Amino acid sequence: QILQEGAESSRRQLLIEAFISAGRVDNITMVMGLHPQYLSSFWKTQYLLLRMDGPLPYHKRHYIAIMAAARHQCSYLVGLHMGEFLQVGGNPAWLQGLHCAPQKLRNLNEINKLLAHRPWLITKEHIEALLKPGENSWSLAELVQALVLLTHYHSLASFVFGCGINPEEDQDGEHGCRPPSPHSDNSPASDDSLGGSGGKDAMQEVEVLMERMKLLQESQLEEEGVTQEEMATRFELEKTESLLVAPSDIADHSLQSNVLCFVEDPEFGYKDFTRRGEQAPPTFRAQ
Repeated sequence: QILQEGAESSRRQLLIEAFISAGRVDNITMVMGLHPQYLSSFWKTQYLLLRMDGPLPYHKRHYIAIMAAARHQCSYLVGLHMGEFLQVGGNPAWLQGLHCAPQKLRNLNEINKLLAHRPWLITKEHIEALLKPGENSWSLAELVQALVLLTHYHSLASFVFGCGINPEEDQDGEHGCRPPSPHSDNSPASDDSLGGSGGKDAMQEVEVLMERMKLLQESQLEEEGVTQEEMATRFELEKTESLLVAPSDIADHSLQSNVLCFVEDPEFGYKDFTRRGEQAPPTFRAQ
């Protein structure tokens, strides 16, 4: 998609503003900059959520962003906001894991988990529990900002994975972006950070799969009477088997632990809520 006349200068202006404001232009901004109007809306929203006046102190906003991104194992965003958290005066001890954070923030874990994977299970009782008067209670204004931050970063994690965004060159290599692995529900795939070999490995796997498909087609030509359905079955079998092959290099699990320390109940994940023949659970609706 070619940028229209004048769009390049508006993109440049946005990137300059981002640099002046944050002291850096991260890769999310660079990718979104291909669509200046979208970047402009995104940047204003992000700036409002993280840097403008609000009920939550700045360091807690970044910690909530870390919690939300960690739920989807998006180590790029976790790493980004760990740096931001320290920059605004956050307590480094909190970054050892969720168990080191104040109880008030830890109480968000349940609603973070549900919002990330099964939002239809949220009930008014979840909100009431957080607002209940007590030492670690949330005010309504604080909770609204916290929930907006959680949902914002759940969505942004999808954008990071979808665009294959890698860490900036000056960012610590430990915070590489790790997409989910096809091999199991929660085991991380091989790291494809800048300068890594993950991209090459993926290309090799594709080439091997293409070679297998070619051999299948040749054998079909040699064999007479092979039906289209049988061919499709063989194709699917080859595809499935190629996904089950373990990656050639052993994954670095330190990266996974850097993210999972902010997650409680990591086994909890998405599950369909509209299954045929089953009664769908009630959905929570608010004005």
